Amino acid sequence: MRKLRILLSVLAAALCAYAQNAPQHLDLRQAEQIALRNNPRIGSAAFTAQAAGQVPAELRSAYMPQVFGSVTGAGASDGTRIAAGGLNNPVIYDRLASGVTVSQMITDFGRTSNLVASARLNAQARQQNTETTRAGTILQVDRAYFDLLRSENVFRVAQETVKARQLVVDQVTALAQSKLKSTLDVSFANVNLSEAKLLLASAENGVKAAQATLSTAMGYPDEHSFTLADEPMPSPVLDAPGALVQTALRSRPELADLRLQQGAEQRYAKAEHALWFPTISTVASAGYIPGRQPDQLLQNHYGAVGLNVNIPVLNGGLFSARHTEAELRAQAAGKDVQDLENRIARDVRVAYLNALTAYQRVGLTAQMLDQARLALDLANSRYQIGLGSIVELSQAQLNATSAEIASVSAKYDYQTQRALLDYETGTNR
Repeated sequence: MRKLRILLSVLAAALCAYAQNAPQHLDLRQAEQIALRNNPRIGSAAFTAQAAGQVPAELRSAYMPQVFGSVTGAGASDGTRIAAGGLNNPVIYDRLASGVTVSQMITDFGRTSNLVASARLNAQARQQNTETTRAGTILQVDRAYFDLLRSENVFRVAQETVKARQLVVDQVTALAQSKLKSTLDVSFANVNLSEAKLLLASAENGVKAAQATLSTAMGYPDEHSFTLADEPMPSPVLDAPGALVQTALRSRPELADLRLQQGAEQRYAKAEHALWFPTISTVASAGYIPGRQPDQLLQNHYGAVGLNVNIPVLNGGLFSARHTEAELRAQAAGKDVQDLENRIARDVRVAYLNALTAYQRVGLTAQMLDQARLALDLANSRYQIGLGSIVELSQAQLNATSAEIASVSAKYDYQTQRALLDYETGTNR
């Protein structure tokens, strides 16, 4: 019975280890959704946006009444007055009192409202920054996904190349042993086989590196193994570059972010200009004095209300400098928007051209692969009947392998370029 329990424990541990190391089956959309849930940069951007969303409430609190309670006790010598340290000369009485003070701003002629509006625009800009992070994460996953598919297919090509060249080595070696081929042919065949094995080792390393890159893009702290579904080829780009640029100028979250920041700077400049205006507020205080000397001029209850108008007169040019600084920052933000618009237009046009070229390469590399395979078949046939040399066969093998790798790379390069074009136009979210 004890041996059975041990065997079951070992079997359960083995199953858990297999489940952890088993490849994860994914398609592209699943990989993107996992990344959006796991990637820490998205969480950081979301928390930053939520924090920025609290700033308008902080500034808007200036409109609300400020209420605080007080409890004060004092002991003083008879006839004590404050005589130094101030222009007033108040009497200090023995007392114990409690009360409430309420202050309320009536108006500051638009300064607080402009500060609140500026903070709201900044909060919206942080939300757009979250969208920018999401779009960048999706692009990163798409690139890593297609790079892993390309690496796996190159690895498959390398494996097939090793098998094919190993077969040639075996055939040529047998013919050389029968004195039908020279040892030079065997040497050429072995060199070709060594090159194929080097290609296989490099391709295997490329697959492992691509697995690690995709794992990181999906937000995993360690490397995972994936079995990826092949994505259908996207349709060719039909829109003209001008239309794509207009779409990008409407949709790119980075541009919306900068425009909101520009609006925030403009409202902040208005708030700084309002520093020159008066601030009007009122204060009311009331309370009860339970502990006092009978001969003191203090009533049991007290209450007062006051109106305060604060008018700035001279401050050494501080308000003027602050307003000028805010205006200049708003103008700088406007120039930043223009610069980003220009760069987005350039990036969209370049991405369009790259996608167009990548699509053309898919057809061209397919034709090249057909021709390379035909040439390999002919070279192999010529070599078998003694009309061709091992050099001719080796060159045909090299051309076929290069053409197959180019064809595989062209397919996934086009899919990557389409993902990049979707990102540049702001449509991949």
